[in-house]
Amino acid sequence: MRCTQFYPVLMTDDVARAAHFYTRHLRFQPLFESDWYVHLQSSEDESVNLAVLLRGHATIPAPRRHAVTGGLLLNFEVADVDAEYARACAQGLPILLPLRDEDFGQRHFITQDPDGVMIDVITPIQPTAAFQAQYADASN
Repeated sequence: MRCTQFYPVLMTDDVARAAHFYTRHLRFQPLFESDWYVHLQSSEDESVNLAVLLRGHATIPAPRRHAVTGGLLLNFEVADVDAEYARACAQGLPILLPLRDEDFGQRHFITQDPDGVMIDVITPIQPTAAFQAQYADASN
């Protein structure tokens, strides 16, 4: 399969609320808006997209139409995680994991959207020697 684009579609009971969260806090802009679906694109990188879909919409197969799926974590890699952390705190976003460095090569924090989808905001950093060898290109 040759994929021409990939983006997550988040199912929610409140499309407007979810879309507003991503436009206000993560600088997305709507490319298509309806009461049941909003397609969002990063205002900083047009290759970064996501969509919000009404959970009970008819385009979802009936057996899964009102399902609530857990375990979702969206990663957003950014140039300056410290600045994004300060902005998230100033905006009153819930901080599930405070800003910290990880031995495997990330400086990050985790917040969440109004539906409980976790959002991991990351800036890559140099991994420790113990993790360096696990990367495909160990010359990083």
